[in-house]
Amino acid sequence: MTLNATPVATLNRRTLLVAAAAAGGGFSLGFGLPGSGPARANQVREINAWVVIHPDDKVVIRVARSEMGQGTLTGLAQLVAEELECDWTKISTEYPTPGQNVARNRVWRNFSTGGSRGIRESHEYVRQGGAAARMMLIQAAAADWKVPASECAAANSVITHKPSGRTVTFGKVAAAAATLEPPKDIPLKDPKDWKIAGKAVKRLDTLDKLTGKQLYGSDLRLPNMLTATVKACPVPGGKLKSFDAAKVEKMPGVKRVMALDGIAVAVVADTYWSAHSALAALPVEWDAGPNASVSSATIAAMLKEGLDADQAFVGNKTGDAKGAIASAAKKVEAVYSYPFQNHATMEPMNATALYMADKCEVWCPTQNGEAALAAAAEAAELPVAKCDVHKMLLGGGFGRRGRSDYVRQAVLIAKQMPGTPVKLIWSREEDMAQCQFHPITQCKLVGALDAKGDLVGLHMRISGQSILASLLPQNLQNGMDPVTFQGLNPGGAEGMFGYNIPNLLIDHAMRNPHIVAGFWRGVNLNHNAIYVECFMDELAHAAGQDPLEFRRKLLKPKHLAVLNAAAEKAGYGKAPPGRFHGLAQIMGFGSYVAACAEVSVSDAGVLKIHRIAAATDCGVAVNPAQIERQVAGSFVYGLSAALYGECTVKDGAIEQTNFDSYNVLRMDEMPHVETVLMPSGGFWGGVGEPTIGVAAPAVLNAIFAATGKRVRSLPLMNANLKRGA
Repeated sequence: MTLNATPVATLNRRTLLVAAAAAGGGFSLGFGLPGSGPARANQVREINAWVVIHPDDKVVIRVARSEMGQGTLTGLAQLVAEELECDWTKISTEYPTPGQNVARNRVWRNFSTGGSRGIRESHEYVRQGGAAARMMLIQAAAADWKVPASECAAANSVITHKPSGRTVTFGKVAAAAATLEPPKDIPLKDPKDWKIAGKAVKRLDTLDKLTGKQLYGSDLRLPNMLTATVKACPVPGGKLKSFDAAKVEKMPGVKRVMALDGIAVAVVADTYWSAHSALAALPVEWDAGPNASVSSATIAAMLKEGLDADQAFVGNKTGDAKGAIASAAKKVEAVYSYPFQNHATMEPMNATALYMADKCEVWCPTQNGEAALAAAAEAAELPVAKCDVHKMLLGGGFGRRGRSDYVRQAVLIAKQMPGTPVKLIWSREEDMAQCQFHPITQCKLVGALDAKGDLVGLHMRISGQSILASLLPQNLQNGMDPVTFQGLNPGGAEGMFGYNIPNLLIDHAMRNPHIVAGFWRGVNLNHNAIYVECFMDELAHAAGQDPLEFRRKLLKPKHLAVLNAAAEKAGYGKAPPGRFHGLAQIMGFGSYVAACAEVSVSDAGVLKIHRIAAATDCGVAVNPAQIERQVAGSFVYGLSAALYGECTVKDGAIEQTNFDSYNVLRMDEMPHVETVLMPSGGFWGGVGEPTIGVAAPAVLNAIFAATGKRVRSLPLMNANLKRGA
């Protein structure tokens, strides 16, 4: 069949408002799952949006951010419980829905989980939620006793009247507390007085994961549910030209074959395997368009041109870098490159949708509940008030599930089958092909050393892709993408450049290939840390100085503190025979991080990463044990990217389609990670992503120490480390 133009959905004002809020924020109805939405008022009493208390003193804490293995759910519950003064052993959590958030004037605020912001951007108001609930419970008890609230205190879910010793549990006064006016002045504890927050409590979701009780999106089962799978044009920008549904419509279990948005075709069946088999057998013709001529080589040539282009967006400038370089006693120059990389979440994209004429519900793993709600409402052509999204636990996110393309597809499919729940599951191949990839860049660095070997000038030119231009062009700032300069900014709390250099120029020549860039875990900090930290090593060696001592003369205090801590933990300069050290530091996502890698390289060029010492200053540590796990996990992700992460382009399409061609780190390759946690207080930084940035440069610098070879292009699987080669 030949396709006709796809009709454009009409958006009402509320849909547009939610979509705009979700984009700007970076972000139940009848079939709600147990634990998927706020408890009903006739079952328990809501003290406020964050706290629900049962008569038996069980406490339910509502968490609006998504849990995908990073521990945000436990960390936010700790913060609420700390201020609530409840019994931690009686805690459970639940997700409110984005639909309820809209209906309640966004009482839970931001539903987006990304950029290591889950705790650092919501800690104040969730703590206030717990503190307000405690004050209301105390007020209710005091009113019953006819005593001043100031004479009462709460601890471990019990309220005590201090002069008389009378006590009452939270559950006994919850109903009365729920009727009170919330306090307006809500003081918060000093972190030095914390008893639950700041402690290494066990995660709340571990047991359900171990026992198989925890439901992921792919696990969901609803009555009379069907399953769908989809295939879109493998070349971004291409279209679906035609398909022959008659060839597969009578295959076992097949219920429907349909086009989606003019770019994809879907098969709906009674099981995933029936849908997958029919889609594989479906004759499909694509119109790849002009992008079919694009290859990795043509993209590389486009980026190379940008390295010396006249026009570039300036992200950081001090003094006259070009003048300092022109008059330098010694000039050092290098060009680095970083490839496309896939998020490669273990659970492929999936969403379950139930569409009816007057409402639409979606169950899905998402990092941005409000964006998913906006996508569902737009696809359903219904007001936001008639739609809702139930968040499921994510089987990996890494930034990919911040987008809602798979949610839109699920609703479009379900819309053609009203009253029937339809679960859309992407195949691994579709997930690999339709990813929004880590942006591809090249970087030219030129440094100026004076006669004493001091760094007096640096020009860093990044040529490459803009994530905002791909996904959120409305967030560009006069055409510039500020995300490009992660870790390179002149100041601020997000990602400040760590070196004091009198003449500095960091700029970006934007070059956007047709492959869509996305917020891949760690984002631009990953390649920026490689460019800066590997080149600093090059400058140190050109100056004839030790890389640590060279950095010590230049680094700002907090950057230097974490670098010193990592070096000390690793025993920098005292590696065992045959092993070598490499250093890296960066600031990103509000935290200061550093690493010292210890590696060996055999005569045959076989790399072994034995050990990494990593230091993190995140300001305030909510759960130290979880931070250690996050740091170790970030090295799994960062080293996978450094060793194997590369997506190449042929005939306009990504070539890597599964884990046979897109490898990840294996257990026997994982180094021993030692974490130095050194929160200095006074600020809240992220911990899920920052240390990914120092994984690759620390290893690359150690490789140079071991072999004398500079690897300036990743992944390392493409490098020849054999001695003499």
